[in-house]
Amino acid sequence: MKAEDAHATLAAAFNTGDVATVMKMYDVTGVIVPEPGKPVSGKEKFEEAIKGILSIKGKMKIKTVYCLQSGNVAVGRSEWCIKDGDEVKISAKGIELMKQQNDGTWKIVVDHAFGAEALMV
Repeated sequence: MKAEDAHATLAAAFNTGDVATVMKMYDVTGVIVPEPGKPVSGKEKFEEAIKGILSIKGKMKIKTVYCLQSGNVAVGRSEWCIKDGDEVKISAKGIELMKQQNDGTWKIVVDHAFGAEALMV
C-alpha cells in the first residue's frame, strides 16, 4: 500500500461497519479529532470516536486532495462525507498525518477530520 491509498483504505474500513477493522488503520497513541475542537488520544477514546462515526447511517467516501510523502511519513488532505442515499449526513475537509509501519502498511497518527475547514482549530 502507498500513502496515497490510505484514504480509500480508510473509507473501505469504515464501510465494513466493523470497529476492529477501522482501528487497524490508526496508531492509537496519536490523535483523532472526531468533533471540531475536541481532539482525543488513547485506545479507548479512539474506539469511542470510531463507534460514534460508525453510528452515522450511510456510506463514507473520501477524496484525496493531496498526499505528500517523505520517507516513512506522509500528510494527506481529504474531503470526506457520509451519505445515506442522496442525503449528506456529514461532510468535511480533513488533514491526516500517516506513518509507514515496518510491514509496509500505513497507519494514521493524526486524523483531524475537520482540519482543513475554514475557522477550525
